[in-house]
Amino acid sequence: MKYESQRVAMPYFIFALVLFAGQILFGLILGLQYVVGDFLFPEIPFNVARMVHTNLLIVWLLFGFMGATYYMVPEEAQTELHSPLLAWILFWVFAAAGTLTILGYLFVDYATLADVTLNKLLPTMGREFLEQPTITKIGIAVVVVAFLYNIAMTALKGRKTVVNIVLITGLVGLAVLWLFSFYNPSNLTTDKYFWWFVVHLWVEGVWELIMGAILAYVLIKLTGVDREVIEKWLYLIIAMALISGIIGTGHHFFYIGPPEYWLWLGSVFSAIEPLPFFMMVVFAFNMINRRRRNHPNKAATLWAMGTTVMAFLGAGVWGFLHTLAPVNYYTHGSQITAAHGHMAFYGAYVMIVLTIISYAVPIMRGRPYGNSNTAQIVEMWGFWLMTISMVFITLFLTGAGVLQVWLQRIPESGSAMSFMAGQDQIAIFYWMRLVAGCFFMAGLVVYFGSFFIKGQAGPAEEVRGPANAES
Repeated sequence: MKYESQRVAMPYFIFALVLFAGQILFGLILGLQYVVGDFLFPEIPFNVARMVHTNLLIVWLLFGFMGATYYMVPEEAQTELHSPLLAWILFWVFAAAGTLTILGYLFVDYATLADVTLNKLLPTMGREFLEQPTITKIGIAVVVVAFLYNIAMTALKGRKTVVNIVLITGLVGLAVLWLFSFYNPSNLTTDKYFWWFVVHLWVEGVWELIMGAILAYVLIKLTGVDREVIEKWLYLIIAMALISGIIGTGHHFFYIGPPEYWLWLGSVFSAIEPLPFFMMVVFAFNMINRRRRNHPNKAATLWAMGTTVMAFLGAGVWGFLHTLAPVNYYTHGSQITAAHGHMAFYGAYVMIVLTIISYAVPIMRGRPYGNSNTAQIVEMWGFWLMTISMVFITLFLTGAGVLQVWLQRIPESGSAMSFMAGQDQIAIFYWMRLVAGCFFMAGLVVYFGSFFIKGQAGPAEEVRGPANAES
């Protein structure tokens, strides 16, 4: 670690992992409620558990992105963070707001929560993934603006790199698109149209820039490959991501009321969306193959390679499976969508945050070359348990979705099975998904256990090229 102010990333990473554990716990509760409908009812109804599960996912990833930024930007800019104090203040404000919001979901009924938080003054609540009280939404906006100020001032006074530029561009886009969460029109079509400006353009737009920047930074550090080579790849990847992702938003507009031209635009550009993820796979494996050093942090290398593969499968392949308009006519809103969502989020964003944590946290703990071999082996066991479990979760949900479409969507209206009758037919897939989820939780416990193993790895071994390759 080159700059002392980079240590401010540590509380963000720690809190992100705590929220990650909470997200998986509520995921298991949801999985059990799918097959045992009255489990924890009325204490934690299904709609509340789902709200907590998805909100924890969003918030812990934001904490992860912020921690990654605080760690990366000073080193890239070759200067101390503009204001570590501001970073600490924002941490406690964001952590308190997030915790109070989750507690509000759990212990206050939603209508009362809306009244208490003065939602009537600026109604924004009640929409999927954007259930946060208006006060919380405003707090997130303020935190992000102050965070961007801190980062921008750091970047402006130091070295300008492509990694920093791409990362900050993604973060600015994140902040701007969040403003659409305050727009809540009374017309349902208009509401859903602009709702996707947050939900889609975050995860299939600006978040991909953040992912690409983090991946490029880690590969520079782990491989010693020339920065110029990695930056050229990064430019190409983000160009493809933005070209396909922005207009690809149209695959959400197929059957909600917008003009018919979205059927073509959404289908064509969505079909291109797997390409930037495939390019990330080629990019990561090519850089590892061309490495100038054998970095002893093998766990971080595994996470970096794994995130590209799983992102391509989840966001690319599983997204393409049901993105074309004639197919989506039958599959939208089915468990096929859930299968895509689970693997895409895990592969693209959960794993990239765990990648930077695997690289940066040992350094901040005084282990510049990574954790001990024993700790890394345990961490890699956690990697494989979680990743294989997520593959099975995705496969089981895909099976449930295919059967759901076959029973409910394809038959003519008179012979189509009702929703609840169809759920009974696919319950076996939900049981199998629950078992896979338990294995995922076991993998997370193993992963956490790796942090408590003492010792560190030895120095990196240069394998070819100049000894002073950039790090």
